[in-house]
Amino acid sequence: MARARSTSTGDTPGSLGIGRSHIGIVLVLGLLVVLGLRLVWVQGFDVAGRAEAAATDRSRTEVVPALRGEIRDTDGNVLARTLQRYDVTVDQSKVREFQRLQADGTAETVTPTQAVYQLADALELEDTEVKKSLDGEKQFEYVARGVTPEQWNTVRELDLPYVYGQPSSDRIYPNGPVAGSVVGFMGGDDEALGGIEQTQDELLRGTDGSRTFEISADGVRIPVAPTEESPVTDGSSVQLSIDSDVQFIAQQAVTERTEELGADWGTAVVMRIEDGAVLGLADSSTVDPNDLGSAAPEDLGARAVTQAVEPGSTQKILTAAAAVEEGLVTPRTEITVPPFLEIDGEKITDSFDHDEQDRTFAGIIADSMNTGTVMVGSKLSPEQRHAWLQRFGVGETTGIELPGESRGILAPVDQWDKRQQYTVLFGQGVSQTPLRTATVFQAIANGGVQVEPRVVEAVVDADGTRTPVERPEGERIVSEETAQQILDLMEVTVTEGGAKEAAVEGYRVGGKTGTAEAPGAEGGYDGYTTSFVGVAPIEDPQYLVAVTLQRPEGDVRTIGATGTFSKIMGQVLRHYGVPPSTTDPVEIPLRTDEPEKTAPEDAPPDVVGTDDATDDTGDSTTEGTTATPDPSATASGSASPSPSRPADEGD
Repeated sequence: MARARSTSTGDTPGSLGIGRSHIGIVLVLGLLVVLGLRLVWVQGFDVAGRAEAAATDRSRTEVVPALRGEIRDTDGNVLARTLQRYDVTVDQSKVREFQRLQADGTAETVTPTQAVYQLADALELEDTEVKKSLDGEKQFEYVARGVTPEQWNTVRELDLPYVYGQPSSDRIYPNGPVAGSVVGFMGGDDEALGGIEQTQDELLRGTDGSRTFEISADGVRIPVAPTEESPVTDGSSVQLSIDSDVQFIAQQAVTERTEELGADWGTAVVMRIEDGAVLGLADSSTVDPNDLGSAAPEDLGARAVTQAVEPGSTQKILTAAAAVEEGLVTPRTEITVPPFLEIDGEKITDSFDHDEQDRTFAGIIADSMNTGTVMVGSKLSPEQRHAWLQRFGVGETTGIELPGESRGILAPVDQWDKRQQYTVLFGQGVSQTPLRTATVFQAIANGGVQVEPRVVEAVVDADGTRTPVERPEGERIVSEETAQQILDLMEVTVTEGGAKEAAVEGYRVGGKTGTAEAPGAEGGYDGYTTSFVGVAPIEDPQYLVAVTLQRPEGDVRTIGATGTFSKIMGQVLRHYGVPPSTTDPVEIPLRTDEPEKTAPEDAPPDVVGTDDATDDTGDSTTEGTTATPDPSATASGSASPSPSRPADEGD
């Protein structure tokens, strides 16, 4: 019986076909699973991440600038303030009808025409003007510039998605050029460029905030979307020791004198003695921070801080203090002064011709005699002279909070030539700022304790918290006894010596004149620097005034600063209500041979700046400066070689 043929279901061709289809199905199913898992992950497990990425794509952040702090004077009067402003702009390509959400949750349709009317009302502009700024295809156009914060807030409340506000600010200076070089100024991009604006920029600037909002796919801000803001920290205000009234008084007086004499410039420093607070720092020509473009480059800084000059005979007060402190002399020490002095082959002369005279040390300083000053000062070794100059701060900055302070020039003692070692005793061969010269007198008037000057008094935070700035500790330079004896010298210089025009009616005053040669731009010397520094009331010194004039024109006897000092000091004393003096001035004879005959006030100098000749303007300048000596007479009775620098013993 034949066997029946079985039908195979697993032959090779059939098996291969079924395998391929199964594999394809598996692959499709696997892909679907992967996609499904990804969808589950995205929708179920990474909602925040995807949402954050989408939000990031739609978000825009704008800076909200901090309000710059004010600069104020000692009484709180504003010297600089910032007015917050906004520039309103529009993206014309996005201007279209939109839906604005109302407070009750409903929406209203706002057409471009309605937007024009609403913007015009908010900005107080003509409808046609606003319409012109909205019409077009520009992506950036100004609608209004410099609008107030109140106006911008009104615009913001309109929720116009194609209108934006760019913060801006106006820095204004209510006092204009009064204290302009002290307050400073701002440049482009809100860059602080001078004065307190520059040195205190970090405090004044504050910390900007930010505002983040969402935009739609077409780049228009979504009005109803939430807005995130980071807080703004407004800048602190800086309160100065400057008194606006005193500043005005000093600035006006020094400007008048500078213009009268055709000087290059003039400065006046007004200082409170006990703590070195600068009450006035005046320049004859200065910057108006409101009109920076009109200022000359040389007027941008405070010259009493930035300009180093030879101090002339005001430095004799430093020499006198050193000599008294070292026990070499007292104001009443008697010294025989020759017609001129020959020392180490150098000839030192005075601004007036005289025979041999028996003087007190007070008389030498009062009539500003170089000869007698060198006779006393040369008892100090050159190293001691240099050390005393350093001790009073010469050759170093004061650290005042203003940019560009000059340290002056004090050469190392081993670099002094044989003449300079003597001329530094009366303010030649050394340079310093008028402010540094003032600190020498401050130390004497403060009982021998020097306090470096400062102009920043306090910092006031945005919340109104006032923090006084710690002032430098004083450093004792000389003893109280020495300081008092030098004050006596300064008083007789005004009452009996060559600075009578520095007197202030009703008050005891002391001070010292100075005349030095001014260096020329091409080298050499081409004029004078005249000055006067004084304190009052001398029995209880409270205020100091230092006046400096650069290259005044005219006879050297009539280009001084004593009258200008008197004018400023008198008004300062009255401004602060200082009672008039009730005690008598100290009396020290200037000469012991002929007490009634001192340096004649009308004696013309032969070479450089003098200080005691009075002119009809009320300023006098006759100092102990170099005069050409009579070649037939010297201290030793024989001719002396000519000096290496013919006119360097200027007052």
